Parts: sequence; structure tokens; C-alpha cells
Amino acid sequence: MKISQLSKKTGVSARSIRYYEKKKLLTAKRLDNDYREFDEADVKRIKTIQIYLELGMSTKEILEILKCHDDYYAYSDSDGFCEEMLEAYEEKRVEIVQQIQSLTAVQQKLDQRIEQMRVRRALMSKVSGSAEQTSKTS
Repeated sequence: MKISQLSKKTGVSARSIRYYEKKKLLTAKRLDNDYREFDEADVKRIKTIQIYLELGMSTKEILEILKCHDDYYAYSDSDGFCEEMLEAYEEKRVEIVQQIQSLTAVQQKLDQRIEQMRVRRALMSKVSGSAEQTSKTS
């Protein structure tokens, strides 16, 4: 299939597909007219790339994982696993936990600030209401 067909099938822009190819995440076969040709395996590969991008991984990290996948499938008779994948997942998890902690701290500060502002607003409203009552009764 051509790049436009692959784009439609995956929902990924042709520009992104070319970028994946430039970053060596994807390898297109070339026809005599230099057009790119893709197959169903490329559809699966792009979906895999998308998953890793959604996890916040860089193209460099994804490339290492994909190499590991490729090596595993090339030597599928082995019972081993790719140590690099485990390490990449563990590192990404640590990074995400740190981001969650940081965001939680920011959320707590925002919650405190919002509560302070609501209390001030309520006090201002009472003061304004008291002043209006005093004006009406005088």
C-alpha cells in the first residue's frame, strides 16, 4: 500500500509516517518509481509506535524497544526477553511517578489558593452586605 493508504488505515498523517521513517522507526520498501510501499506489518508497527508515543517515550527510546522486538521475533526460538525493554519500562514508570508527585503538589497548592480566595470573597461579600444594610437603615 502507498503512504496515503497507510495514513488512512492508521489515522497517522503521511508527514508523521515520513518522520518515523527518518527516525528509523519504520522502513518502507521502495518501488522502481521511488514510491514507498507498505504492508500490514507496517500498520501494526505504526500502532505500536503510537502506543509508545502516548506513553511519553521519545523516538530514541521507541527505536531501542522496536529493535528489541525485531530481535525477539528474528530469534523467536529463544525463551529470553529483551532486557532493554524492561529497563525502558522501569525508567518510564519512575519518570511518570515523579511527574504525578509534582502535579499532586501543584494541585494541592492550587486547592489551598482557591480555598483562600473563596474565604476572602465570602468575607468581602459579608462586609459589603453589612455596609449596605447599615446604609439602608440610616
